[in-house]
Amino acid sequence: MTDSVYVGNAGRDAALDRGWLLGHFKDTSDPRHSEDVEIKWGVHPQGEKRAQWVSGEQRTALLVLISGRFRVELPGRSVLLAEQGDYVVWGRGVDHSWSAEEDSVVLTVRWPSAPGYQVTDEDDPAVGRSHPPSTATGTPIP
Repeated sequence: MTDSVYVGNAGRDAALDRGWLLGHFKDTSDPRHSEDVEIKWGVHPQGEKRAQWVSGEQRTALLVLISGRFRVELPGRSVLLAEQGDYVVWGRGVDHSWSAEEDSVVLTVRWPSAPGYQVTDEDDPAVGRSHPPSTATGTPIP
């Protein structure tokens, strides 16, 4: 068995896979492959909103505000994350949506890592958005 370490930058690596840094969707040879958990570094400009509500979610999620003001919409409840470190957790079966009230960075952790709801390219405002070129890339270290 070979252990591996991956060293990268969340901002640069996130641009490669819609923000997702870790999960079942990474190649099985990649140290970031996980069937247990998914981690996303979300960078959202002011005014960006989720194209559609997520419904039928089968994972539990934790969303932590790194910077900005970020609103999470849940059935019958609207949660504003306004101070660094504010977070919200929702369980399986809880529909949700979100919007960035200011330029925002959020860290999302959801589990288990399993195929689920995905916005199509035509519905995703982040697809096609220009990302700064990487000056360094993450490198697997054997």
